[in-house]
Amino acid sequence: MRNLLAAGAALVFILAQSACEPQTRRVATAQSSGALPATFVVADRDLPDPLVIIAYGDMRFTDAAETTASSPAVRRALVRKVAAERPAALFLNGDVPWHGTPADYAVFKSETSAWREAGLRIYPALGNHEFSRCEPADCLTYWWGAFPELQGRRWYSVDLGSTVRALALDSDASLLPGSEQRQWLEGQISGLAPQVRHVLIIMHHPPVADLAEGELASHNPRPNETALADYLDTVAPAARADFLVSAGHTHNYERFVRNGVTYLVSGGGGAHPYPVERGAADLYQGTDFPNYHYVRFVLHAGRMDAEMVRLRDSTAAAPQEWEVRDRFSLRPPQTLN
Repeated sequence: MRNLLAAGAALVFILAQSACEPQTRRVATAQSSGALPATFVVADRDLPDPLVIIAYGDMRFTDAAETTASSPAVRRALVRKVAAERPAALFLNGDVPWHGTPADYAVFKSETSAWREAGLRIYPALGNHEFSRCEPADCLTYWWGAFPELQGRRWYSVDLGSTVRALALDSDASLLPGSEQRQWLEGQISGLAPQVRHVLIIMHHPPVADLAEGELASHNPRPNETALADYLDTVAPAARADFLVSAGHTHNYERFVRNGVTYLVSGGGGAHPYPVERGAADLYQGTDFPNYHYVRFVLHAGRMDAEMVRLRDSTAAAPQEWEVRDRFSLRPPQTLN
């Protein structure tokens, strides 16, 4: 029996107690081939086949009496559904709490008890709401209190077996050339082991998105994130791995491909939904609204297939109807020898 959602258990970051051994370990030295190590590693033997990964963001866990900023019924429906999927890894694209305060993290802990019971491995990225209603230093203290295995880290990497590396970035910190985070990112990517075939980048602010006007223009890609896209333009075409960036911030779903990199906006976790005027580059042209959802990735036979799973009856008192509204596949550009 395992419980990977315990305080202090490797790679699982919910405040809880557990007497079980984690199946993930922190790595401090390079493993082989001169490759830079991931911060955390889950061994191939500890992963199911096929490997299932889920990513989504913008839940805004908070007091259930607050129903405008976030829908508690939607949040809970998504938590139950994700727990039932039993993914090998769950990535959260930021804005996990509505405010970065102990009270909202306590709601997160309470409402995600199904994840703890299912023993999910959870990997969160910082969003802007993690820095809401608290001083930055205090916000980080509360974040690390909720996710103690991340203590001292605002960004980190995870190896899921030998073929998948995930990079959780902090888009509240600089991603510009020469910055500390950018240098770390470049080292992680340039030092990929040859067997890594899929690179997932998890972050909050999107590098590529449909452009909004008016009040929602503040959610358009900023220079900090477009600098990341410009960097991936230079490395992805020559890489042996495929690249996918899963971001949030806009409370909807969008999908793009730019120079071989897939960019998702997956902000359907329960926060107040935002309408999107879809441009021609958006590969998802669905007219559904709202788009409360998560994205499921399944790795098999060297290919990663993905589906956007949407909550169909979000206005119901206890929503529970789901539908797949988008499908796509990722395939490494070169065949592994």
